[in-house]
This record gives sequence, structure tokens and C-alpha cells, in this order.
Amino acid sequence: MKNRRIYIIDDDKLTVKLISMLIHKNKFCDEIHSFYNAQDALNELKQNSENSDELPDGILLDLNMPIIDGWQFLEEYVKLDIVKDISIYIVSSSIDPADIEMAKKHEFLKDYIMKPITAAKLTAMSFTF
Repeated sequence: MKNRRIYIIDDDKLTVKLISMLIHKNKFCDEIHSFYNAQDALNELKQNSENSDELPDGILLDLNMPIIDGWQFLEEYVKLDIVKDISIYIVSSSIDPADIEMAKKHEFLKDYIMKPITAAKLTAMSFTF
């Protein structure tokens, strides 16, 4: 089963473009919503928290962003009362062992994926329910 909607949260427009092209090429989902800062994504999630049809199946989350970073996004995300189980993957260029260990502390995260995203990495992600 194909995913209906994916959020890409990353401040790098080139990365968003490349991930979007890869997702389209592999017919991974029907809709991609891009957010260049995590606060906008949180606002969208809050607005649609009770409407599972408007929520994403998965989120690809960068860590290093302005306004609020990926860790702050996750802190706020867990406070939301969302009616849908959303698969969240950290997608980062950080190879810092501290970031990888921090990700392990968030049990709801599916995985920590190193950039760049490839078709094989995309296929290995288990968004589909």
C-alpha cells in the first residue's frame, strides 16, 4: 500500500527538492508537504491533530534548522494529542554520535537515516500501515 501523505521538514531547499524527486520517482506517496522550518510543520500538525485524513503517514525530519531544530520539534510533537500513528524518521547529515544516541532515547522514532537519501533507504522505511 502506498503512503498518502509525507512531510519533509528541512531548511535546505535543495535537499527537499532531491528527496521530493526521489519520492515521486519511486511512487512512494501521493502528496508531499514540505516545510522549511519545523515550527510551520508543528502548526500544521496542531491544526489537524484531530483529523487523521489531514495528517501525514510519515515525517522526514532534519535536525539542524533555524527557528526550532529537530530536537525541539520532537519535544513539542510528543505534547500534541494526535489521533494518528505517524512514522517519524530523522534524516540528517550529522554523524555526531551524541545525535545518534539522542535519537535512540525517543522510542517513537523509527530510525536515524544519514543523508543523502537513496532509493534503497527510502524503500527500507516502513511508513505504510
